[in-house]
Amino acid sequence: MIDSSTQLDLIRNALGSRTVRPRVCLDIDASLRVGPVHLGVRRSPLRTPDQAAALARVAESEGFDVVGIMFYEAQIAGLPDSSLPVRVVKKMSARELATRRGDVVDAVRAVVGDLEIVNSGGTGSLEVSSADRVVTEVTAGSGLYVPTLFDAYDSFTPNPSLFFALSAVRKPTPSITTLFGGGYIASGPPGAARVPRPVRPAGLKLLRNEGAGEVQTPVRGRAASDVPIGGRVWFRHAKAGELCERFAQIHVVEDGARTTVPTYRGEGHCW
Repeated sequence: MIDSSTQLDLIRNALGSRTVRPRVCLDIDASLRVGPVHLGVRRSPLRTPDQAAALARVAESEGFDVVGIMFYEAQIAGLPDSSLPVRVVKKMSARELATRRGDVVDAVRAVVGDLEIVNSGGTGSLEVSSADRVVTEVTAGSGLYVPTLFDAYDSFTPNPSLFFALSAVRKPTPSITTLFGGGYIASGPPGAARVPRPVRPAGLKLLRNEGAGEVQTPVRGRAASDVPIGGRVWFRHAKAGELCERFAQIHVVEDGARTTVPTYRGEGHCW
């Protein structure tokens, strides 16, 4: 995945050979620009068809094969439908990208020929991205697990599938149970939406002054008194990526059968 000629140099130097033709994909900025305002994530300097075509031309001349283009519209895919302004921004962005994405693809194809991959979307924009004729594949990342981030989307009804458990190690009061570890805070702007949520037993809440911590996570509520030392409290995560970096394995349960697989980022390793 590249977005500048400097990255081409790094790849070539790492290979130490000019006989290999590395396959590369161009990462295009899919954010929305309203005047000087940038709405979306900061990923790539490539935005216009001319910019994408220019880098494709350089890559081909340097012995690389440009086989794909990627667009990640985070301002659509990663924002819950929490307010009218958010909904308006998402619609504006989808409309703008529907035109620009096709123009970028046409410009790169004019340089390199047919492309194997035109990737777009995230969980919250699958229906928008898949409707574009130039898109060959769409991407659902965290949404495969349906973390709490996706509870407030209008486009689909979430069905959570991934949970983690913390063991109870202390009972400081009859109405508080303290759990071991648990500080799996999601990336992004800090706030309540990035914190794990206790879901089973029902009725438990985090303590406002402690939250979810690296060493311990206290929970309170009527159900807390029923969680014994050594018992478990189950949580839903806010996002999937960070959780998959904390645990080496996921246990997939279906119809009573269990399969254990390595986490998708660490491939069985926790750093």
